Amino acid sequence: QVHLVQSGGGLMQPGGSLRLSCAASGRTLSDYGMGWFRQAPGKEREFVAVIAGNVIYNDYAESVEDRFAISRDNAQNTVTLQMNNLKPADTAIYYCAAGIKYWRGSYSPNMAERATWGQGTQVTVSS
Repeated sequence: QVHLVQSGGGLMQPGGSLRLSCAASGRTLSDYGMGWFRQAPGKEREFVAVIAGNVIYNDYAESVEDRFAISRDNAQNTVTLQMNNLKPADTAIYYCAAGIKYWRGSYSPNMAERATWGQGTQVTVSS
């Protein structure tokens, strides 16, 4: 069983940067994708970014692809989301996920059907 622990997040002004990290323990799933999702108040959880186990392929939501960067360290079993030029619309609870059936190309929702989820961390972008 995989256990995910998230860190980072917090309050930031528009235009600022934040970094989220997620550490996996237990049964690692290095062959599978890891990713980040977010849920804003009153909205459904949405895809943000995913990275394949080989760390070569990744995909981003259109709303973040020029501002966020996902990275992964399989030796440390961690995945990181660097968020730059933050906007108020980025305010949400962010969740990391492991065991995503993503290997290349575009992400599709069914890839995370059996994912393991982190505890969530609040990101608030406000002046």
